[in-house]
Parts: sequence; C-alpha cells; structure tokens
Amino acid sequence: MDFSSLDPDGRHRAFVEDVRAFLAEHVTEEVRETERRTGDGYNREFYRALGSRGWIRPELPRERGGAGLDRSEVAILRAELERAKAPTRQLSTIRLVSPAIEQYGQSPLREQVLDGIARGEVCLSLGFTEPQGGSDVASARLRATRDGDEWTISGSKMFTTNGHQADYCFLLTRTDPTVGKHKGLTMFLMPLKIPGVEAQGIFTFSGERTNMMFYDDARISDVHRLGEVNGGWSVLRGPLDAEHGLGGMVNDGLDALPMGPAFLYEARDALDAALDWAEATGSIGDGAVVDRLADAIALSEAAYATDGASGRVLGAEALDRIGAELISLIGPEALLEDEAADGGMADFAYRYAQGTKTYGGAIGVFRTVIAQHELGLPRMELPGSRAFLTK
Repeated sequence: MDFSSLDPDGRHRAFVEDVRAFLAEHVTEEVRETERRTGDGYNREFYRALGSRGWIRPELPRERGGAGLDRSEVAILRAELERAKAPTRQLSTIRLVSPAIEQYGQSPLREQVLDGIARGEVCLSLGFTEPQGGSDVASARLRATRDGDEWTISGSKMFTTNGHQADYCFLLTRTDPTVGKHKGLTMFLMPLKIPGVEAQGIFTFSGERTNMMFYDDARISDVHRLGEVNGGWSVLRGPLDAEHGLGGMVNDGLDALPMGPAFLYEARDALDAALDWAEATGSIGDGAVVDRLADAIALSEAAYATDGASGRVLGAEALDRIGAELISLIGPEALLEDEAADGGMADFAYRYAQGTKTYGGAIGVFRTVIAQHELGLPRMELPGSRAFLTK
C-alpha cells in the first residue's frame, strides 16, 4: 500500500486549485444562507453546475456522465466540497440509489433518470421508514395495488429527506400482505410531482428539513417498478448494505467516507471555533482547558479513523460527547442565540448529533450489524419470541 503524499507540484495540485475556483464561484454566501434558512441539503443550480463538470458521480467515465477521475482526485473533490460547506447530502442518496436503478430499472426510464442525475437535473429521495415501523423497514405497509399496467400507491412514509423537492423517490411498498414481511415487498422509482403525493415538512433539532410523505391513491405506470413484483427486498438489499457499511452495491467515490466519520466534520468545525475562543479569551493558557480540548480532539480523530458499522456508532456518539463537552467548557455564552462566544458551533454540533443517532438506521441497528457481521455472534432471540419458546 502506498502511503506517500500527493505531489504538491503535480496534476493533483492543479486539480485542487481547479476545484477551489469552481466552488468559490458556485458555493456562494447566498447558497450557504439558503441552506441555513431551509435545511434542505440540496440546491438544484449547484447540482447543475456539478453535473456540467461530470462531478455528480465523478469516478464514472465521461461517456456515462462522469469525469473519469482517479481515486485521489475523487477524494480531493469530496474534501473540498466539505470544506466549502457545499450542500452535498443529495450526493450520498445518488450513490446509494443509482446502482439499483442501473441494475433493476426499465428502459427507457432508466436511461432518462440516470442521464438526468449525471446532469444535475434529477433529485432523488429515499422512501423506507414508516411512522409505525421505525428502523424495521421490512415491516412496510404502504400499499401498491396493481391495475393492469398501472399501480395505485396509498399510505405514508416518514423521514423522506428532500421529498418536498425530489423528482423521484426510491420507494418501498407492500404488494402482498399475505406472505412473510420480506417476501411481499416491491420497489418503485416513484415520481413525486404527480397528483396524490404530498410532502409535509418536519424540521430536526438542528434545523435540517425532512418530510412526512402522503400517498393518496397516486397512480403510476408499471415502468416505474424496479425489479420483480414481490422481489423488492432483493432490490433494496444492495443500497441498505452499502448504507450499513456491509459492501453490497459499489460504494466508493464521493461516498467513500463512511457515514460515522462524515459526522465528524461538524465536530471539527466546533473544535476549531473552540480553539479560536480559547485564544481570544486567554483560556488557552489554562492547562485544564488545554487538556479538555486535547481530549475532544483525540476523540474526534479516533472516531474519524474508525471504519464500517463501528465508525457509524462511534461517529455519532463522539459528536454528541464533543458538542456537550465544548458547551460545558465555554459555558452559557456558547448558547446565546445571536452572540455565542464560539459562533454557535458547539451548540449546533450538539443539536446535529441527536439526529445522527438515527440517520441510515438507529444506532441499535448498527450495534446488531457489529455483533452479527463483525464479531460473528449468534442472533439473539428475545424471551417470548416464537424462536425462543421452541428451543
């Protein structure tokens, strides 16, 4: 394995400068202000600009809408996007869903959607969670009823981020309630800008927007179906495994950074602001303050370096602990709405951390992934369950 650094005088340095110039032009203060105000995590004009450079899925060859970047260039692009505070949440959704569209989508819709994604013209959302189901996505009740070459979609979904502005939803439905819960599911690439679909905004503790989605007998063509009828679990498994750090669909490129370490960008911003506060107030000369800051930095780096499902858990928990520690360190001045001593970064990190405990599945789901897939522990049967009682 080659651990050498990139040549600062070579083409990678030129690429860094190119990316920074692009982001300086397109990630304006207006774009950032819109994101702070709406919590959308998506800006269509910015994605069109990304698409014009082939940077939506930049590792793909140019003939497939990418830019043919190598892994180092992709890593540079990802890092610079984060540094510029660009609205990148949609990129992760695209990375999860696009391979399933490629594999299971029907022509010509498949080609139209993938081309639109590459150009930055198509926004996607995920329709897994339901109000009564939580992280048990296979318990989906949203009904899809066939009527010739059409389907009627009825029910609701919860936590559909970007549902209010997305063009399509990667939607899990129940098509046969008479069989086992994993066997009666069908996936659709559901158009959202049609009659019978409504998004109701829900804002998280940190100000991010997600949605409750209502489907009131919305009718779609069978061309929107992904995979076989009642074969939805096979279609869904790839994106779910990728989201849970288990491989599955190709999951490199801009989404190469695992979910947990990605949360630590907020911790790093909060730590930088806390260091500025310590220097400005003279607290940097207090050994106890330095020790507490050093402990928080060490925790951030340890979490950032932890991969897979363990990194997912540690990333969320570390951000929570770091946010709380910095608020405790700075004091009440960290919680002032308009004049926080650190610009409100510790407060935001702590509030944002609460949502990270459920993103992509609750932390408990990932602890189960660690137990079964990484430690090889047997599946736990709860007292009262059928499997437990028949042992």
